[in-house]
Amino acid sequence: MNATLTPLLAALLAYLIGSLSFAVIFSRLMGLADPRSYGSGNPGATNVLRSGNKAAAVLTLVFDALKGYLPVLAVFLWGAPLGLGEGTAALVAVGAFLGHLWPVFFRFKGGKGVATAAGALFALNPILGLATLATWVILVYFTRLVSLGSVAAAGFAPFYQMLIWGFGPVVGAAGLMGLLLIWRHEANLKRLMAGTEPRLGAKKS
Repeated sequence: MNATLTPLLAALLAYLIGSLSFAVIFSRLMGLADPRSYGSGNPGATNVLRSGNKAAAVLTLVFDALKGYLPVLAVFLWGAPLGLGEGTAALVAVGAFLGHLWPVFFRFKGGKGVATAAGALFALNPILGLATLATWVILVYFTRLVSLGSVAAAGFAPFYQMLIWGFGPVVGAAGLMGLLLIWRHEANLKRLMAGTEPRLGAKKS
């Protein structure tokens, strides 16, 4: 198959996988309200938690991360015979992330992509994934502000990769996902500056 076409097809498949909005899917399966109809309106684990159903939130978090992790892992495990390497893995990571942001199966109205980006980073570079997760955990633990932790982790990720492992496709993927993730948190950033951003565990009607 064409050397250019194969990576693009892999990225397209990752986009379709990323388009599975598990916040909506699990909410429907468990008889909960559509997460796009309450709280922040974001179809993600944090907003699903505001429904009061922790199981639905955990399932959303896990599966949103897996849809970023598994497509990238598949490239590393089975892509070599097709000539697919780190560059394609980075492209696939971005594809899955874009699918979460603009899911074709849900009228292109998706979430912010934190869990999906984290899953993709873990597959691209497990140590980078751990460093990024540690940044998020530390900030959220001390501030209870998920958005602050997410934005900070997104901003640091490409710099961690660049400073420790040098430039390459992973830096580009982490940088693009980070910029888009920060952009998707625009409303959260405004609330953070105003001091009105809800903290973790708080229900929001």
